[in-house]
This record gives sequence, structure tokens and C-alpha cells, in this order.
Amino acid sequence: MLRGFVRIVFLASCALGLAAVDAAERPNIVYVLCDDLGYGDLACLNPDGSIPTPHFDRVAREGMVFTDAHSGSSVCTPTRYGVLTGRYAWRSRLQQGVLGGLSPRLIEPGRLTVAALLKQHGYHTAAIGKWHLGLDWVRLPGKEVSALTIESPAQVWNVDYAQPFGGGPTTLGFDEFFGISASLDMVPYTFLEQDRVTVLPTVEKAFPMMLGRSGGTTRLGPAAPQFDAADVLPMLTRRAVEYIARRAADARAGRPFFLYLPLASPHTPILPTAPWQGKSGLNPYADFVMQTDAALGEVLDALDRYGLAENTLVIVTSDNGCSPQARYEELLPKGHNPSYRFRGHKADIYEGGHRVPFLVRWPGKVAAKCRSDQLLCLTDLMATCADLVDAELPPDAGEDSVSFLPALVGTADRPLREAVVHHSINGSFAIRQGPWKLCFCPGSGGWSAPRPGRDDTRGLPTQQLFNLQTDLGEQHNVVAEHPQIVAQLTALLEQYVRQGRSTPGAPQANAVAVDFRRGEQVSSPGAQAKKAGGGKAKKQGKATNARP
Repeated sequence: MLRGFVRIVFLASCALGLAAVDAAERPNIVYVLCDDLGYGDLACLNPDGSIPTPHFDRVAREGMVFTDAHSGSSVCTPTRYGVLTGRYAWRSRLQQGVLGGLSPRLIEPGRLTVAALLKQHGYHTAAIGKWHLGLDWVRLPGKEVSALTIESPAQVWNVDYAQPFGGGPTTLGFDEFFGISASLDMVPYTFLEQDRVTVLPTVEKAFPMMLGRSGGTTRLGPAAPQFDAADVLPMLTRRAVEYIARRAADARAGRPFFLYLPLASPHTPILPTAPWQGKSGLNPYADFVMQTDAALGEVLDALDRYGLAENTLVIVTSDNGCSPQARYEELLPKGHNPSYRFRGHKADIYEGGHRVPFLVRWPGKVAAKCRSDQLLCLTDLMATCADLVDAELPPDAGEDSVSFLPALVGTADRPLREAVVHHSINGSFAIRQGPWKLCFCPGSGGWSAPRPGRDDTRGLPTQQLFNLQTDLGEQHNVVAEHPQIVAQLTALLEQYVRQGRSTPGAPQANAVAVDFRRGEQVSSPGAQAKKAGGGKAKKQGKATNARP
């Protein structure tokens, strides 16, 4: 109780005490989603780290740092689904892994997105960057592509790239889109604008996974003749700055914009451009983090240059933890841990897989140099934006979204979230409430040891319970010592699954039944509840995708 009281008083003293946001002063919103950026990669979060990040640090210094923020999943696609819909992705068709660059759309027709919500309330909306939520490409006659996994090498030419695609950002509430279809190690290697490719992919290319290192390449496949993966970060940055310049006059006149900027860095291929090569003194990944930091700096400078900084809410975060492709074995001996003090990394159910940086700057509304330990999930953007525009979400929208606006403006006098659900690459679940985190798998559920299908997990408990207040590194499984906590958290997760939502509201009639002990769909909520009582160990299989 004392710890909670201290936290609440601290939050209140940090904020500027605004009770509401006037409709005439609705802010522009810039949401920067980095790709595979680790919590420990930012100097403002990891003072013992070795990567200079002055622009990330500037956002932290001029605003609020959330120290307990989490992506909805420990890999790319499901997190992005949650960011834009306010709904956990395991409620969708995607139960594990990620989509490919040719996969059909994941966001269901008719589902409200953050962009559509804001557009309804007068915002101009743009997505510039990595989409990775599926597109309805026109397939060649008799040809197929994988629906819920990365396309196979035999499928990469099965699309008619000359035809416009459906189901993309401009059908989901965005006025403008420029970017790439998925991760930069997936085909097609060409830029997209609105609903089509900018240059037809007519050749085949692949790129090194890390500059100057052996260890493989990205997937070989269709590419525009002049496309170079190293040009993507500079291009996305330039287009974002140009967008801010074009919208500046309208924004100053009271017609705000929402810029969703999902960068493709520092995800593989790790290709810092020449001015950044060797800058960190660590390795190319650290150089690429520095270049990503500089890209953020260009966006912040544009807001300053066009007089928009004072009324722009800037959010900077990451879609999951750092990938082992960063080569921890090179970074750790030099004193840098991208996972900070957390166990695991991208793909895992452990904290290193899904605890992410989350920085918020809103001059005049959020006081500078603040830190919050409110539990937060990236699904919370939807409810927060609804709060900003004073809108009530429909019953079938934002089912797992909680507004963190009270934390920003100083009206939060209690924890905002009841709990958060975590999900790993192979479909393993965990639930977190207060200091307690219960994992429904015997290992990482991802790529670190004990690794499903690779490390010997036989004999390990099928559940793992950690007290993060006393064991932040998740080293001591106390499931046997706290059966009551296990029962309470299990019942809460069962409730979230059964109701189709984790926020107050009527249960969803179309709730997807998921057996969280198995990570796959079952026939009905009743079947799920029956299985939940059995306590059987989840059968572990090899992670679905080697390099999402």
C-alpha cells in the first residue's frame, strides 16, 4: 500500500493538472513505432548502456517516461494489429507468428481503427513506414500465398504487382500511405504509395542481415531495380518531414493531423548508411540505433521548424524487444545490453520480449522530466485517442484498450489497468497484474532458452509465476509457493478470453475461443473453459517463423 501511495503522489506532482483537453486545442499526434528497438538501447532508460541516443533522450527529458509499458506481442504483426485496433491480436485469425509481405489483410472489415476514429473527428491521417498487417494483393490465376505465415520462396512471384492492392491503410482510415508492405527482410522490395507499388519489382534481390557480417541474407525475391534496403530509413524520414511541412498550415489553423510512423529500423537488415557506420564503437546494430535516433531528431526538428511542437503529442515506442540478430554476444562484452535487466529478447514471453520504451512529450500539457510506473499496453492508443477527442468507443471497438490520458494530465489516482496479457511468437500466453506475472508455458515461448522444440523443457513446470517487484529478471519460479495467485490470475485470463474483452462492457458475441494453455483456437468458449480446468502442459513446437 505504501509503495502505491508514493507512486500516485509522484505522478500527480509530475503532471500539470489539466482535467480535460479542449476541443479547439486537440493536438496533432505523432506516433513513432520503432522496429525491434530494445528497452536497454535508450540512454534515458539504461544509463549503463553504451549507445548515445540524444533525441530519444530529448523526448524523455521534455516529457514523460513510462517504465512499465508493453507491446501486445513479442513480435511485429500482432503488436501492430493491437496498436491500430485496441484489441489483442490473439483474438484475430493470427494465433502465432507473423504475416508475410504478401499475406492478405489481418484487420477485419468494419473494425474501427485509431486512424478511422481520428478521421471522424477532423484529423488528417497518414501512415508512413512499415505496414506488416497484410494487403489484399491480386494473385495471378491459380496461384496462392500463405495467409497467416511468411510466404514461401515458391510464392514470391504469385502476385500481380502491377495491380492495386486492397485492404491497405487507405481503406482503414488513413488519408495517405507511403512505405513498405512488411518487415524489410520480406518481399516485395519496393516502396508502396496509397494502394500500389511505386516501381514494379522486376528483378530479384536479397540484402545482408547485418552490414559487414556473415550469417545470411534476407529472403530472395522481387525487387524494384534501384531499390536498396539501406535507403529505407532515410526515405521514410524524408517523407515524414515532408508530410509535417504540408500539414503545418492546416494544423496551425486548428485542423490537426495524426502521423503514424512505423519505422523499419533497427530491424534486420541492419544496414546503417555510411555516415553512421562505426559511430557507436560497438557494432552495426548499435550504429543503426544511432541512425534511428537521428531520424527521430529530424521529425522533432520539423515540428519545431513549423511551429507545431507546442500542440503536438509525440509518442515514441517499439513493437517488441530487441532481436538476437543484434548480436548480443558482441554487445554484452562491451557493456551494452539491449534487454536492459530483463530476461529474454524478441519473440519471448519473458520481459525482454515485450517490455518496451514508451516516451511521451506534449509541451504545456505534460510536465517535463517525469516518470510513470503505470502498467501500459500498446493497445491503449485507441482509448487514449478516444479520450482526447471526447468520443465514446462503440461496443465492438478497443476491447483491450485503456486510456492513459489521466496519467499524462495528472488525474490518475490509481492504477489505470487491471492487468495486461502477453503473447509470444509460438502462441504462449502470460498475464500480469500488479507485481505478479503468470506464464502458461514451461520455457520462453520464443527464441531464448529454454526454447520450445529445441531445448529440453521436459520436467519443467508447465506454468511460471514471477514476482517482478522482487525478481525483475524472472529467475525464480514461485508457482508452487503461491497457488492462490495462480488460481486468481488463471481465472482472470479465462474471463478475458470468455468475454472477448478485458475492459468494461458487454461480452463480445463473436469472441474467439482460445485455449491459452495451448495457444491455438478451439471450437467454442465452453470447450475452452473445459480445457482450462485440465492443467495439461502445452505441447511446444518449433517457432513458426525464423526471422519475423
